[in-house]
Amino acid sequence: MNRPVMASSSEECRFLDDLKRNRVRISLSDTQISGVIQRISQKKSLILQDVSEVKSGRKFPGVKIIFGHEILKVELNSSANQDQLVNEEHKSQLHSFRKKIVGDADDDDGDEGDEERVSYVVIDELHEKFGPAVMHIQQQKVIGVGADVFGPIAQERLCWLQVATKKVVYLFDILLLGGQVFKNGLCMILENPHILKVAHDCRCIARCLRAEFRVNLTNVFDTQVADLMLFYSETGGFLPDRVSSLQEVLRLHLKLPAADLTPVCSKERHRKECPEVWYARPSPPALMNIMAASVSHLLPLRLVLLDALMSDYTILVDAYMSSYHNQSLHIEQSEWTLPAEVEELLCVRQERMDWAARRYSLTDAGLLRRSSFNPHTDSVSEIR
Repeated sequence: MNRPVMASSSEECRFLDDLKRNRVRISLSDTQISGVIQRISQKKSLILQDVSEVKSGRKFPGVKIIFGHEILKVELNSSANQDQLVNEEHKSQLHSFRKKIVGDADDDDGDEGDEERVSYVVIDELHEKFGPAVMHIQQQKVIGVGADVFGPIAQERLCWLQVATKKVVYLFDILLLGGQVFKNGLCMILENPHILKVAHDCRCIARCLRAEFRVNLTNVFDTQVADLMLFYSETGGFLPDRVSSLQEVLRLHLKLPAADLTPVCSKERHRKECPEVWYARPSPPALMNIMAASVSHLLPLRLVLLDALMSDYTILVDAYMSSYHNQSLHIEQSEWTLPAEVEELLCVRQERMDWAARRYSLTDAGLLRRSSFNPHTDSVSEIR
């Protein structure tokens, strides 16, 4: 009896590689879907693009992961002309996304210039780069965190998670990695109370992590909240009519030039105009550079905001120190008497309120309109 010839691992790899870019029809327990194979993982799960339901023709946006145990039958359904059509459609889609991101500039020239700006590492598989990335992040005391999602709030899907250290930005492709990325290390990082996470408007990140993956984001420094608190302090207790975008906070507090703000501006614009861009696979380099740039300034931004928030405290400590030059005043006061310098804070607060009332217009709700500020007047620092 002849024994069956077993394929070597190299032959199996070549066979799997040959299947890529082919359109297949997959039978699941409840439906049939058609799609183009983008990747076959080591565990024999398929990552498909251009996916549609065979019976209804309903299309699924982005990519879809089909695990091996879900597959009942696979039929190869591809011709040379069809493959060419799929490839052309995919190229056309990426070209459309790329033009929306970088404008009308030449794709190649624009991408090369952008890629050199921010050092980033793309993590889209749970081997090789993933382990060292998690180990490096776990050694940090402070990290920057950002996310890109698709869909309305009730149906949001986390597509990308960005983690920034002082040296590099990691781009985790959550759409491809799925929940395993959190079970294998990211959950321990995001829930670690000893690692400070810096984010701008942490609500979306925290909501998606909790709803999709049961991950509770902890120990967060929110730069949007810090900017709000600073506005409250500098205006003597007024609240603004709206919160600030990351672009506005970076320009105001880090004094970044327009060139450095371009990627952040582009991300905010396309988050509103073209949210489906986060589903594009493979993701264009220009888009990945935008994602990396959006978190690369969070760590220095936190330090600047902390210094600004602590300014009143620093002024009061200096007043404490200077009071000791007046020995007679020090002798007359008991240890528990409230120093006169502290009471001056009430005067400072009133001065700031008067200044803000003159420089801003008020809404019907008593909030200050940020857009109404007159820059050709004295600054808050001059009235302190």
